[in-house]
Amino acid sequence: MSDLPAFTVKIDHNPHLPAGGRELHAIVTVEAAREGGGGRAPAAEAAEIIIIDTSGSMTYSGKMAAAKRAAKAAVNVLRDGVRFAVIAGANRPRLVYPQDERLVRASARTRRDAASAVGRLDAAGGTAIGSWLLLANRLFAEHRDAIRHAILLTDGKNQHEPAPELQKALDACSGNFVLDARGVGTDWEVPELRLISSALLGGFLDVPDPADLEADFRAMTEAAMGKAVADVTLRVWTPQHAELRFVKQMVPAVEDLTGRRVPSGPQLGDYPIGAWGDEDREYHLCVEVPAGDVGRQMRAAWVKLVVPGTSADPDERVLASGNVLVEWTDDEAKSTRINARVAHHTGQSELAGAIQEGLEARREGDEDTATARLGRAVVLAKQVGNEQISALLDRVVDVIDLDSGTVQLKGEVSKADEMSLDTRSVRTVRTRVDGGPSDQAGS
Repeated sequence: MSDLPAFTVKIDHNPHLPAGGRELHAIVTVEAAREGGGGRAPAAEAAEIIIIDTSGSMTYSGKMAAAKRAAKAAVNVLRDGVRFAVIAGANRPRLVYPQDERLVRASARTRRDAASAVGRLDAAGGTAIGSWLLLANRLFAEHRDAIRHAILLTDGKNQHEPAPELQKALDACSGNFVLDARGVGTDWEVPELRLISSALLGGFLDVPDPADLEADFRAMTEAAMGKAVADVTLRVWTPQHAELRFVKQMVPAVEDLTGRRVPSGPQLGDYPIGAWGDEDREYHLCVEVPAGDVGRQMRAAWVKLVVPGTSADPDERVLASGNVLVEWTDDEAKSTRINARVAHHTGQSELAGAIQEGLEARREGDEDTATARLGRAVVLAKQVGNEQISALLDRVVDVIDLDSGTVQLKGEVSKADEMSLDTRSVRTVRTRVDGGPSDQAGS
C-alpha cells in the first residue's frame, strides 16, 4: 500500500434546492499523489504493448519510417522489469517482438533486440484493427494483476474486417487493458478511433505530421510508466427513489461513463476509470432525488474510489470517498446560485457536442445547421477559456461577431484542420474561476 498514491475526493456543488426541487449537479475532483511527489517510479507490475499499423498505405509520406522511430522511442523508455511486446498490424496481426505469443521483461538486452526487430518492419497488406486488439488481449490475459496499457497507431480506415467484428473485439477487450490511439495522416476516421479509445478507457489524438510521432510515443509511454494502480472504479451510491441521470468524465477529456454502469449492490453502481498515477481528474454527476420540503437535508450521493483485489490480496480496497449533500430552502438567493465549476463543465460538455454536430452537418452539406452549431461553439470556447479550440475553430469559420457567435463557414478547409478540431473537441481545460471551497472532501 505504501507505493500507491494517496487519493482524495473533493465535491463542488450548490447543495441548496428550492422546495420541490429534484435535480442536483456536482463536480467530483479526484486527486492522486504519492508521498514525496512523483519522482519515485511505482513498484507495481506493468505490461505494455505497442501496436503499429504496417498496412500498405504506411509506405507513403514517411509514415513507416516515423512509426519505426516512434516504436523504438517507446521501447527505450520502458522501465526494467516491465513486460512488453510489439505487434505489427495488417490484415492479420503478427508479433514483431518477441516472436512467440508472450510478453517479455524489459532489460537492456530485450529493449535492444526489440528495437532491432522494429527496424526490420515493412509495410504491406490491409487494416483489421479488431484482430490486432484480440492478439493484445491474449497477451495481457496472463498478467491480470499488472497495470496493462497499449498504444495503437493507424493511418487508415478499418476496411478489412466488418464493423461488427471490430465491435465484437472491443467487447472482448473492454476492461482488460487501457489503450491510447493515434491517427497519423488524414486517411483514418475520427469516429472509429474515438469508438476504440473510448471502449478501452484511453484517449486518442491526430498526428498530421509523421515527424511528431516519436516524441508523442515517448510521452505516452512515460505516462504509462508513471501509473501506480490499475482498474480503479468510481462507485456511486444514491438513495431510494433517486436516479443517477449521468456520470461524465470532464477532465482531461469529456467521456460519458453513464452507459458503463455495473450494479454492485443495492443502490450502488460502479463506473470504470482506468489506471492512475500522480494526477487529477474531474467528473460531473447529475442526480435526481425525491422532492423535499423546506429545511429537509439528505445525502444525494455517496462517492467512493475502489480498487479490486489481486491474486495476492483478494479483498477490494476503498481509496477515498466523498458525500454529495442536499438541503431544501425557501431562500431564492441560495437555491438559484450556480456553482462555478458546474457551470464551467456544463459549458465544456456543450462545446464538444456543438463542434461534433457542426462538423457533421458541414460534411452533409447542411450549411445552416453547421453555421449555427459552430457559431455556438465559438461562444462556448470563449466562455470556458479553451484557447486551443478557439484557434482550431478559426481555421474552420470566419468569426463576424464573437459575443453573439455570428460566423461564416470558410470556403476551403484542410482535412487535417477539420480532423484536428473534431479530435480535440473533447479535450477540456480546467476551470479558471474559483468555485469556492469544496462542500465536502474525504480521503
